[in-house]
Amino acid sequence: MQLRHELKKLIGIIKELDKKVVTIFLSVAVLQTISYYITSRRFFRVNLFNYLQSDPDVFLIEYLYWFISDFITFFILAVLIIKIILKERLTDYGLTWGEHKIGLSISAIFLVVMLPVIWFFSATPEFVEKYPHLLSARSDWGEFSMYEIGMLIYMFSWEFIWRGFMLFGLKDKFGYYAVLIQMIPFVILHNGKPFAETFGAIGGGIALGILAFRTNSFLYGVITHMGIMFSIDFICTLRFRANDYGVGIDSFLNLITNIF
Repeated sequence: MQLRHELKKLIGIIKELDKKVVTIFLSVAVLQTISYYITSRRFFRVNLFNYLQSDPDVFLIEYLYWFISDFITFFILAVLIIKIILKERLTDYGLTWGEHKIGLSISAIFLVVMLPVIWFFSATPEFVEKYPHLLSARSDWGEFSMYEIGMLIYMFSWEFIWRGFMLFGLKDKFGYYAVLIQMIPFVILHNGKPFAETFGAIGGGIALGILAFRTNSFLYGVITHMGIMFSIDFICTLRFRANDYGVGIDSFLNLITNIF
């Protein structure tokens, strides 16, 4: 009798929950689980790598599998949830340029500040050895371009799921607290990376969340995030090709010549 009472009480509580908020939370949990177990590089290595290992571009294919599969998971499936289940507009989830003057200005300022930082941090072989993550892309501009295009597709979906789908999906219920809520899984997914990068993801997740909230768009997060990643990959590739780790003007000019 007591169990029946508790069950009835629980059902009543569930019925009173905000259906949109519940849908957002459950969707994020399901989509992230799909990403971890099915659309990851780990899945490719275990289930598909042996069939393609004779292909000279197998490692590029591995990354493209990850990038494109996560795009389908984090963007396409999330869009279907918005349109079919929630029956809402994509513009309500940040798929718009929103306050473009503020967004572009902040993105430009952030990138201008970060470029000198990247320039100096990349002045060691140890740093350059890590970027781009597809190391073979450093030796072939065609492969580098394919990798970066894939990265852009991935970064678009990555920003959408956190700073679009989750943040704007929770905005009406939680207001600015949604910025902190989306930051938590964002940081957790950085676990396993260098301590400084993971710890920095706390501030980065909050900053990108505020940017999206203020501009009503996640697109400036894509510009900023991708701009930083591309700059790191590009500068590290130039340093690798030129074998030049200086920070002066001569090194800069030397790296420029290696673009062509």
